[in-house]
Amino acid sequence: MYEMLTKEYYGNTVKEWLIALAIVVGAAVAGKIAYWILSGIVKRATAKTETRIDDLIVDMAEEPLALVVTIFGIWYAVGTLHLSEGVRGWLDGGVQFVVVLLVAWLVTRLFDAFFKEYLIPLAEKSETDLDDQLLPIVRRGTKFIVWAMAIIMALNNAGYNVGAALAGLGIGGLALAMASKDTVANMFGGLTIFMDGPFKLNDRVKIGDYDGKITEIGLRSTRLETLEGRMVTIPNAKFSENAVENVTAEPSRKVVSTLGLVYDTKPDQMKDALATLKKIADDHEATEEKVLVAFTEFADSSMNLLFIYYIKAGADILQTQTDINLAILETFTEKGLDMAYPTQTILTQAG
Repeated sequence: MYEMLTKEYYGNTVKEWLIALAIVVGAAVAGKIAYWILSGIVKRATAKTETRIDDLIVDMAEEPLALVVTIFGIWYAVGTLHLSEGVRGWLDGGVQFVVVLLVAWLVTRLFDAFFKEYLIPLAEKSETDLDDQLLPIVRRGTKFIVWAMAIIMALNNAGYNVGAALAGLGIGGLALAMASKDTVANMFGGLTIFMDGPFKLNDRVKIGDYDGKITEIGLRSTRLETLEGRMVTIPNAKFSENAVENVTAEPSRKVVSTLGLVYDTKPDQMKDALATLKKIADDHEATEEKVLVAFTEFADSSMNLLFIYYIKAGADILQTQTDINLAILETFTEKGLDMAYPTQTILTQAG
């Protein structure tokens, strides 16, 4: 048994490999215990305090800190082995790389928690929608900056020449700019949306073949929920290149209807029908005073009346149309005003 433990593999005895493995297992267990302490004992203690900030810190820190304990245990276990300078330097750099990324993960988790707990409720209480539009951009921008700095620091700690890499990017900057011209165009489109304000969150807009509600405005793209309930992501450059119709911004909704009465309708009945249409629109609280009615044409199967009215902004459009159409149907039925329908007379020759 002793001879087997003293055999060497890759510069270390079996005993040394087993000790290192035991340290790794112990580190994993220690990380699990650290997670259990943070998620159980510490979290119960912070729950008794009046503030929420300590609860958020513990909740977001438990997983990254448990991983840090495990990684440092692995690093210590590797340190007990006899390894070449090149391998040891590579492992040390790798550990530093991972630790920096874990710190970045912790920072972004804390920022996300602070964002959801404090910034979003503040934005919801404000009267303007500008903060609702800017918050997603601030959130993504902050996380991008944190991760970019973390990767640069991690690569630098791992022994890579970050300055030379950045210089290489500078040499290829023109090619990069050409390749990312669509991204730049979308970013300028996003700035145009913020400056010109053609629409805001929750506005219904029409652009191209899409008709729906704006749910999110980003720096690169905007999300629109169509009337069918589907989510569409539209590059912001499209809003600069195409006409955008803001349906929500309309002062009122214009409704145009054509009603056909049968040819048996008398002139007095036609006048009564015109007056009835105007009264129905005037009496509804959701319509504006501007109502247009006219006897417009003698069609093939009917005498047509043009009926135009305007629904006030913010009113229930479908319900208003339903109310007015039902009122027309009921009143015309009471007055004996018959609606026309297409008819056709076929003459045949006998014999």
